[in-house]
Amino acid sequence: MRKALDCFIAFEFEFPKKNVLKYQKFPKKNVKWETMERLLYRRLALWKESSNRKPLILNGARQVGKTWLLEEFAKNEYDNFIYVNCDDNEDARRIFDKDYDVSRIIRDLSAIAEVKAVPSRTLIILDEIQEIPKAISALKYFCEDKREYHVAAAGSLLGLKVHSGTGFPVGKVDMLNLRPLSFMEFLRAIGKTEMSDLISARGWEEMNSLSAVL
Repeated sequence: MRKALDCFIAFEFEFPKKNVLKYQKFPKKNVKWETMERLLYRRLALWKESSNRKPLILNGARQVGKTWLLEEFAKNEYDNFIYVNCDDNEDARRIFDKDYDVSRIIRDLSAIAEVKAVPSRTLIILDEIQEIPKAISALKYFCEDKREYHVAAAGSLLGLKVHSGTGFPVGKVDMLNLRPLSFMEFLRAIGKTEMSDLISARGWEEMNSLSAVL
């Protein structure tokens, strides 16, 4: 356990400098990343299959992996996806500033991404949505008029809070919060799935008996 904890401590201090989310090897501890599994992925899967699904806003601080998680989810669960980064994107701003005609918005987003949006089979990802307030407001009309299209937006907590109350689609969106990588997620990412499962099961006595090799 101490070895895993040491690796985790190294991760906390070195990870932001590397700016990667998988297949990373730390030079000091020689830790190999197997794959990244965020626990919130399961809730995204439930959102996709929900009969009462609304446009999704994935909240989170910067650099916690919102974009990576949505893109990974889209690659695994959909035929294709449309990705639009709203940060300093004048094309996207013009699309949402014009009006709230959702059919036109979908056509225009498909055009700039060069990907055809198909109901239930395409995930539309609006990254850094807090940068275009009218894009946030447009989620209301996706909910009311085009719920068959799956839309997921990612935004920083601070930016979304600033726009709350100014056209924010209260009651018309689903919300999920993504936090930094947990210790359990870290263990699974470096291939120590059994250890993660043991901790989750609160197998304290068994862990004490294995302390010499952990």
